[in-house]
Amino acid sequence: MTTCPFDLTNLHPSWHACIQKGLASMDPAYLNVLTQSTDWLPGSDKLFNAFSLPREKVQYILIGESPYPRRESANGYAFWDAAVKELWSPTGLSKKVNRATSLRNILKMLLVAEGELSSNNQSQEAIAALDKKQFVQTNDAFFTNLIQHGFLLLNASLVLQESAPAKDAKAWQPFIHEVLNCLFEKNPTVTLILLGRIANTIDELVNHMEIERLYAEHPYNLSFITNPNVLQFFQPLHLLHHHK
Repeated sequence: MTTCPFDLTNLHPSWHACIQKGLASMDPAYLNVLTQSTDWLPGSDKLFNAFSLPREKVQYILIGESPYPRRESANGYAFWDAAVKELWSPTGLSKKVNRATSLRNILKMLLVAEGELSSNNQSQEAIAALDKKQFVQTNDAFFTNLIQHGFLLLNASLVLQESAPAKDAKAWQPFIHEVLNCLFEKNPTVTLILLGRIANTIDELVNHMEIERLYAEHPYNLSFITNPNVLQFFQPLHLLHHHK
C-alpha cells in the first residue's frame, strides 16, 4: 500500500512506516469497506490518534479491546471516554466517572496506590474527604498525563462496527502484530499492560518476543482496585498528579 486511505493528520511522523506496513498486512477488502463508509467508530479523523505519541517516547502499551460504542466517547485512545469531563465532585467522584466502571476503578486503584485511600474503603465519602486540588481535575488532563508518561493507549481493534465487532477484532490482528514488532525493534524495554481477555489475543501475536508484561484482570472488576501487582506497578508513576 503506497498511499493511506485514512486521515494521518494526528499521527506522529515516527510511526508512518509502521502504520503503512501494518495496513499493508490487512485484508484490502476489509479496508475498502471502511473507506466507503462512515458507519464505524471512532471515524477516520480519530483512527490513529493513539499514535500521536512519538515512537521513541513509548514506555508502556496499555491495550484495550475496541473503541467505545458511542460517537461522543470514542476518540481513538484505549480506555479514554471522551464524553467524561470532570473527575471529581463535592461528593467524591463525578457522576459520569461513577457510571464509567473501568475509569472509576482505575482512579480508585491510583488513589489506593498513592496511599490516599485504604484498600478496604474506597467509598464516595472517603473520596469526598480527600484534598483533590493536588490532582488533575479533568479526564482530558488525566489521559494527557498518561501519554506524557509514555503510555501508548492502543485498542487491539482500532475500529468498531456495530454489525461486525468480531470481524473487526480479527481484521486488525495483523496490523497490531506489525505495529508491535515495529515498536519493539525501536524500544525492546517497553512494558505491555494486558488487562482481561485481550491478553490471550495479544500474547499470540507477540509470543516470540522477550518483553516485560503486566497481566491483570480488566478494570471492570472490583478486584483490580487492590490487585497488589497493579498497585506496585502504578505507585511510582503518580499518574493523578500534574505532570511537570
